[in-house]
Amino acid sequence: MAENIGTENKILMQRAREALKGKWGLAVGTYLVYMLIAGIISSIPKAGGLLSIIISGPMALGVSIFSLAVSRDRNPLFEQIFYGFKKFGVSLGAYLLLGIFVILWAILLIIPGIIAMLSYSMTFFIIAENDSIGPLEAIRKSKHMMYGFKWKLFCLYLRFIGWALLCILTLGVGFLWFVPYISVSFAKFYDDLLAPADARVKTEGPTFSFEK
Repeated sequence: MAENIGTENKILMQRAREALKGKWGLAVGTYLVYMLIAGIISSIPKAGGLLSIIISGPMALGVSIFSLAVSRDRNPLFEQIFYGFKKFGVSLGAYLLLGIFVILWAILLIIPGIIAMLSYSMTFFIIAENDSIGPLEAIRKSKHMMYGFKWKLFCLYLRFIGWALLCILTLGVGFLWFVPYISVSFAKFYDDLLAPADARVKTEGPTFSFEK
């Protein structure tokens, strides 16, 4: 089965850069605080590991909310990275289930683990937009949305490898801009999945599929 066709990844990345115009300062500052919080919590002796697990789900949801706000130009706010705590149970449950599912698939082989990660990648975006959805339902919906698009998302990840290497050459400073860029690009990818097929800018050339 051929992979479904959506807007070209390079165009999604271009749209992400356009969405970040005038918002780079806010985005860099917001993601910097997010990374500092994650780093500080994880470094707490003894309790750091457990606390990291507890906050990772809500923080991931908050980042998704902020990324969507930037992507859609809908009044992004710094405090949105903490909005995930308003859905603490759902976001924590989703984080734990995602970890379990990906690990179980990865036990089989690395490739099934990667495919599972791609399948579940839209989970927190889905939770961000649905106040009544449960963690397992969000994961199932992500799997459904990503059917036929996992290879495309994998290729989007690959496009950022060069940028990541450049960030390493800057002794890590470049990651302050890299993280907002990749996060908003993934938000654009999510919105492209929601868009009607005839509204997408089509990808040209051969396709490949992770599907059976």
